[in-house]
Amino acid sequence: MKIATFNINGINGRLPVLLKWLKLASPDVVCLQELKAPQEKFPEAALQKAGYHALWLGQKSWNGVAIMSKQPMQELRQGLPGDRTDTHSRYLEVITYEKVIACIYLPNGNPYPGPKFDYKLAWFKRLIRHAKKLHAMELPVILAGDYNVMPTELDVYKPEKYLENALFRKEIRAAYQTLLKQGWTDALRHLYPDEAIYTFWDYLRHAWERNAGLRLDHFLLSPIVAANLQSGGVDKKVRGWEKASDHAPAWIEVLD
Repeated sequence: MKIATFNINGINGRLPVLLKWLKLASPDVVCLQELKAPQEKFPEAALQKAGYHALWLGQKSWNGVAIMSKQPMQELRQGLPGDRTDTHSRYLEVITYEKVIACIYLPNGNPYPGPKFDYKLAWFKRLIRHAKKLHAMELPVILAGDYNVMPTELDVYKPEKYLENALFRKEIRAAYQTLLKQGWTDALRHLYPDEAIYTFWDYLRHAWERNAGLRLDHFLLSPIVAANLQSGGVDKKVRGWEKASDHAPAWIEVLD
């Protein structure tokens, strides 16, 4: 079973990129972030034609998450618990392939300090609480998506440049470590413990050409899934395609 996560950065504008990649990579399940489309503008018909069921949580202009699967899905949750005033479309949870799969688009949080960073930290704390409950159920669970955090210095091309950035602030990295201490496995780092792996390259300053990248997109696996992890990687070439997202698709393969 192949599971991918892809911050598409505008699903309608980049639909040709998404469809081309789906045809080449043929993932069984895909978590998409940053749809930048209201609920009624999601391209369901095109994805059905490509062979995928889809559930999505849209939002006009910003945010938005979706899960696509070659098998039918049952929706478990829209949005994280803990704040009824939070209207951002950032979390979607389903059952498919007999696994609980959550699609996550964690807030960026910049500029630091400020209210956007405070919101990010509060959202992360809500995720930690919910993830703890999921882990305690001892089910096969995958928390996939754009976490907007580089967990270690190995995950950023120039760590010293990002010390005051909300993607790399010590509070955010500490929150990510709190998740791992619950018993989740960071799949890509587990597979490549000593390698620099990036999933994002800014559009500015020729970041792609210089390989000035960041690892922002992660898979956290419950113990049952982690025991069956086979392989994983980043489809880096997609970032170089015409009209590409600033993220590249990341993927893992697990035994069913």
